[in-house]
Amino acid sequence: MVTASVDERIYWVLLTMVKQIGPARFNRLLERFGSAEAAWNAPMLELAAAGLERRAVESLGTLRGTVDPEIEWQRIQKAGVSVTILDDPAYPGALREIADPPPVLYVRGDLSPADDWAIAVVGTRRATVYGRQVTERIVSEVARAGVTIVSGLARGIDTYAHRAALAAGGRTLAVLGSGLDRVYPEENRALADQIAKSGAILTEFPLGTPPDATNFPRRNRIVSGLARATLVVEADLKSGATNTTNHAAAQGRDVFAVPGSILSPFSSLPNQLIREGARVVTDASDILEELHLTAVVEERAAREALPADPTEAALLQLLSDEPTHVDDLTRGSKLPSATVSATLTILELKGLARQLGSMQYVRA
Repeated sequence: MVTASVDERIYWVLLTMVKQIGPARFNRLLERFGSAEAAWNAPMLELAAAGLERRAVESLGTLRGTVDPEIEWQRIQKAGVSVTILDDPAYPGALREIADPPPVLYVRGDLSPADDWAIAVVGTRRATVYGRQVTERIVSEVARAGVTIVSGLARGIDTYAHRAALAAGGRTLAVLGSGLDRVYPEENRALADQIAKSGAILTEFPLGTPPDATNFPRRNRIVSGLARATLVVEADLKSGATNTTNHAAAQGRDVFAVPGSILSPFSSLPNQLIREGARVVTDASDILEELHLTAVVEERAAREALPADPTEAALLQLLSDEPTHVDDLTRGSKLPSATVSATLTILELKGLARQLGSMQYVRA
């Protein structure tokens, strides 16, 4: 993908400000007109021909008559917010893989390649002492292992997860169901500022968007989409955490759960998830070992110290989720066997490949 210019980026912003234009309709516009700027300036009849319903066309027309692109871009910059679009190399790779990735992310702080290693932690807003203790213990250990913690900045488990990650010196990402200038809940504004200094707060909602209840299910798909797996600590069956785990399952991501008392309503969701096959977590090592994240710090250092070259790229193209024997990799790459073996070792150090035994390799 080619990185979009600032000029093109603002048109991505403007199109996604139209409530009726979600990810699917946005992609159709991009395919039809070739760029967001062309779609923004397209005649009404052509927008309708591209598949936009009448309300969406009317809303877009109204927005064009009231918003100046240059002024809107300046407003975003003055707010200390950066814009990352789906075409940017900096867009989170894991999020790009979901079925409906948000075309635009508003970010305070910095997204990092380190966030390739991320776990989402979610749960009730009314956490018990047990829930708080478990969250702080597990998250602290996971964060110290170099894994980014993703959550939703809500009261309760989310807040404890963010704070534990920061206290451990780790990275954490907070996903909002509002604009970045409308932090919710208000008492977590200082926490949001802390997160932005050593991680990022982000949202798909434009500046000024209030924390409306309908926004949070959309927010939840981003929470799970940014992570390799979602951990539920405490939550009842009607909790928003249920929605997050449903998104995680649909996205093909693992779901973990901390068991709790059968007498506590706040353990009803994790206990049910365990009955349905979620992985039981009683210690951070349960997560790190299951997801092969026990050496994240070393893998990250190796990835930074050993930049990719054409040989590594050639072998990575041949690797997939299905095991491939080293002899097949040698034949497919047409490289000397010694070069293939040495390069596979480097890819393992970088966390990009994994040996399953019997000289069989998969892409990590």
